[in-house]
Amino acid sequence: MAGLKEIKNKINSVKKTRKVTRAMEAVSAVKMRKSQERALSLREYARSALRILGQISAIKEFGTHPLVKKRSSGMVAILLITSDKGLAGSLNSGVIKIAENFANNFKGGTGELIWFCVGKRAVEWAGRRKMNVYGDFTNMSDDVTEEEINEITRDLLDMQYSGKIREAHVIYTNFKSTFEQEPIMRRILPISENEIKEIVANIIPERGKYADLADNETSPASYKIEPSKSHLLNDVLPILINIFVLHTILENKASEHSARMVAMKNASDKAGEIAQTLKREFNKARQAAITAEISEITSGLEAMK
Repeated sequence: MAGLKEIKNKINSVKKTRKVTRAMEAVSAVKMRKSQERALSLREYARSALRILGQISAIKEFGTHPLVKKRSSGMVAILLITSDKGLAGSLNSGVIKIAENFANNFKGGTGELIWFCVGKRAVEWAGRRKMNVYGDFTNMSDDVTEEEINEITRDLLDMQYSGKIREAHVIYTNFKSTFEQEPIMRRILPISENEIKEIVANIIPERGKYADLADNETSPASYKIEPSKSHLLNDVLPILINIFVLHTILENKASEHSARMVAMKNASDKAGEIAQTLKREFNKARQAAITAEISEITSGLEAMK
């Protein structure tokens, strides 16, 4: 049995670890709420853009626009979104698994895939697999803005316009509730109205504080468009792509902080259990030492007789 001093040192060490994990749990909870609120605050903007898309999708030029038209030739771009930091349970393993499966089953071979990696875990994975990484973006703050997302989407849009790629997908973790996050893959180019509708609908989580948020969707407004609907396509479609990439990153941020909060809570609970076990071990060792001392005193008295 370990000595009393050694056990006491272990107890103190576990208690210090528990303080750290509890602090990280609290910080992650605040950041998770903040990311959720940001996603929700942009929801009406996204829905308004979607309604405008519905208005202009009926025009003749819509189906032939480079961001909408389907192609059979060109490469495929993948936007892989992970976290920069660890201590978030299995958060990143889910999206990495989807990326692995897609790369392994892609008929054209990995040479026809172009990767845009957001987060250090994505960059590290792509480096190990020797993927064709066109852009990597790390240390992206929780307060990421549309302007920052432009750096990502600008290259994707240029490739789609030029015909270098035939489609683009995003792989990220969708926030469903505090204890449930879903790794998911969606197509963002060419633009599909159904995909966009699904992304907008999923902005409100299934469970939690914001699950009962009222759906304030109104009937499509009647817009007077100047100078023309066809001219508007070139302005609206890139904005739509930028907004939805921003939403996927915010969803991933909320999922990251949620997963880290849960992981730190589990670590805190486990540390508490270990501390209790060590206390019992300490008490047993202390009792054994006291019993041994009493036995020695008793033996000494008997010998003196």
